[in-house]
Amino acid sequence: MAKSTTEDKTTNQILIEQLMLNVGKISAIIEKQGQSIFGQKNLLSNNEINDYSLEFLELLTMLLHAGEKVDRRGAEYKALRQFFGNFSQQIQVRGGDMDEFVRYIHFLQHTFLENLEADKSISFERTREILLLLGMIFNDIILEVFHIYLESKEKTIHAQQEELKQTSTPITEIWDGVLTLPIIGSLDSSRTMIVMEKLLSRIESDRARVVVIDVTGVMAIDSQVSHHLIQMIRATGLMGATAILTGIRPEIARALTSLNIDLSAVTTRSKLSEGLKEAFRQLQIEVSRPGK
Repeated sequence: MAKSTTEDKTTNQILIEQLMLNVGKISAIIEKQGQSIFGQKNLLSNNEINDYSLEFLELLTMLLHAGEKVDRRGAEYKALRQFFGNFSQQIQVRGGDMDEFVRYIHFLQHTFLENLEADKSISFERTREILLLLGMIFNDIILEVFHIYLESKEKTIHAQQEELKQTSTPITEIWDGVLTLPIIGSLDSSRTMIVMEKLLSRIESDRARVVVIDVTGVMAIDSQVSHHLIQMIRATGLMGATAILTGIRPEIARALTSLNIDLSAVTTRSKLSEGLKEAFRQLQIEVSRPGK
């Protein structure tokens, strides 16, 4: 029986042979590089790096054995991508960054290319096919890693934004029956709903009669922000409390005027201290300095 030549073999078969012939050398190289990238910062122990290296080689071999062509929808391909996804998450949890991890993946690809170049029996055409296959596999791995990284970042940012919305608008009972609500930043629909819900709940629980809403920390007011403010003022009135709006700076007053926002029915004051004085006056509370 005639011995099959390199040209008779599929791209997968050639890569499998390359891997089997050089598995010890490849394993040692990627373990050493893994220790250089992850070991110096104590992101992974040597045993973990060795385990990850061996698992990668096993999964890659399983992928190449799965058929004559790599099936990107197959279980073996998904397993390889999931392996790198979990691997990258482990690095992130321990304080590593994506630059280091992508550098490691590029090194894995480069290691295979070096072994491929060393085999002079492989023709230029087959080398090109193998390069395209390796490029596809490693590019998909990098895309998977970045997808997981971005998804994790988005979840973190969303959680931080929600936490900020919950804590950035403190409602304080400054006196019996008097609440203060300082608003800092901008008001969007979701934040308005959170603030309004908290405010109405406090009005009910504290039996508040006056709410001083201070907008000194609001840098700009547009029609949307004005609408949300009016929503809060009306909701406060429906709960039986009076709203006093403070912190209206000249530029905000001009903006409200240009937007044709009618605040004639709303009690306004320039400063928070003036708003508190008005609240005390409405409740017939007299505050005097010691000795007077």
